[in-house]
Amino acid sequence: MTDKLININQPPMKMPVQLTERAAKQIAKVMLEEGMNEHDNGVRVGVRGGGCSGLQYNLEFVDGPNEMDFGEEQFGVNVIVDPFSAAHLKGTIIDYVETIMDAGFKFENPHATRTCGCGSSFSP
Repeated sequence: MTDKLININQPPMKMPVQLTERAAKQIAKVMLEEGMNEHDNGVRVGVRGGGCSGLQYNLEFVDGPNEMDFGEEQFGVNVIVDPFSAAHLKGTIIDYVETIMDAGFKFENPHATRTCGCGSSFSP
């Protein structure tokens, strides 16, 4: 007999964020430049208080997930999201865009009611 409780009526939660292939390639490139390995390390996608609109997007390299984190390999990159951030990022697509003026990660968050001009913060 197992000591884990399983709710058979509720499917496991889907990974809250999805990287585009272009974003994953850029993350893998930067990880390599920083001396990291995309198989042993990962990118933590999160939100924290701050920015012009209340919450600010955050990307950072980590060794691996914590116990309660969501984790999934996407295009060869380990993507990790903490439970607090997952609630604010559900359905978010992260792309990497390059224009004549700028280059960077673009977050398409369906739950953002307001965003700042630079696109790095939002209001839920």
